[in-house]
Amino acid sequence: MFSITVRDHIMIAHSFRGEVFGPAQRLHGATFLVDATFRREQLDDDNIVVDIGLATQELGAVVSELNYRNLDNEPDFAGVNTSTEFLAKVVADRLAERIEKGGLGEGAKGLSGLTVTLHESHVAWASYERAL
Repeated sequence: MFSITVRDHIMIAHSFRGEVFGPAQRLHGATFLVDATFRREQLDDDNIVVDIGLATQELGAVVSELNYRNLDNEPDFAGVNTSTEFLAKVVADRLAERIEKGGLGEGAKGLSGLTVTLHESHVAWASYERAL
């Protein structure tokens, strides 16, 4: 399996509901490094997984929809604990939608999977992996 990874970042504010979250129940900020890894079994005709420039552009478009937002005020997340794990899935699903619409070009039709990882810090991160 071949893969490439592109990286961006987001800065958000949010709060959580539930005792398990302790002080994070209060409004707080988070900055995440966001990695998107694209996979395929065989390289395309140009011997690449996917165009890195387009992959970077599409990831940037997805994270810009979340960047500098208080997620508690976003209708898409009403009543939802926007955990790192949950946000990894949101980014992956939104990126997959853009891929399906042709955002990564014809070469992306051979992609088999996508993993999005949100790094909370140098010691903690969460990922969501999905098929394409």
